[in-house]
Amino acid sequence: MRKAIVNGDEISAEAVHFELDRLVRFYLTHGMSYDEVKNNMPKLEEKALEQAIGAKLLIERAKQLDLPVSASEIDAEVAKVVEQVGGEENYKKALAAQKITDEAFRKELEKGARVNKLVNQACANVPEPTEEEVAAFYEAHKSEYVTPHQVLCQHILVKTEGKDLPEVKGAAFDKICAIRDRILAGGDFAAEAAAHSDCPSKAQGGSLGWFSRGMMVPEFDKAAFEMKKGEVSGVVATQFGYHIIYKADEKGGETQTLVDVHDQIKDLLRHEARGRAMEVFVKELRDNAKIEYR
Repeated sequence: MRKAIVNGDEISAEAVHFELDRLVRFYLTHGMSYDEVKNNMPKLEEKALEQAIGAKLLIERAKQLDLPVSASEIDAEVAKVVEQVGGEENYKKALAAQKITDEAFRKELEKGARVNKLVNQACANVPEPTEEEVAAFYEAHKSEYVTPHQVLCQHILVKTEGKDLPEVKGAAFDKICAIRDRILAGGDFAAEAAAHSDCPSKAQGGSLGWFSRGMMVPEFDKAAFEMKKGEVSGVVATQFGYHIIYKADEKGGETQTLVDVHDQIKDLLRHEARGRAMEVFVKELRDNAKIEYR
């Protein structure tokens, strides 16, 4: 990734990573899949660098304007952090772990509060997204608003991992087949799992809970999603050994309604509109700054 020097100061890797984390979290919560994020990572990293440059320029401008921030505002921000980390004691531990004092942390919060005031000033005339704009966006992107397909499964594993001897694999295969035969004859899947599975999930009757595509090894994943609800699989071989799977339930794959995603879309459109306003504002700051790339 490129580095940037702004008015003689290099943008730190931490600042870029901070912006990248914000971008990733934002797009993941607004419809982008993990695969899409991964495939777009080079672009996101470049965008994060540009946002880090913009953030530095905003910090410098806010400092120049000396926008007022009251002690009560900082107290309120600290109180939010204390609540987020689970109390005063955890707050103190977090500060100690980062080797920062309460006073220094409050200074950083004050700096951030000034920038927020500056951003709000720059976006003061940005209108709220209209209901027509929200509806139009939904219609144009309806295919993206689909609930993820998930399955609820139990499984029984007989391990062969790290044991390539034919007699070991043969014995494991015979064992899993015998278990499957007992279940198909009316045996209880959870009881068989508790008694014979080599997976820690045996303590929950073999339950793996709800999971989405790609969360399991490919062979297991394929079998679980292709099975019918209420079905017991054939023997599934993976790198860990031999499995049988019971598919208890499935959900997802439905298109969400406009009501379901209304607030999410409105937030996205608001974010984009404020982003465009900030691009104009930051461009003015950039035009008066010395920025170098290496």
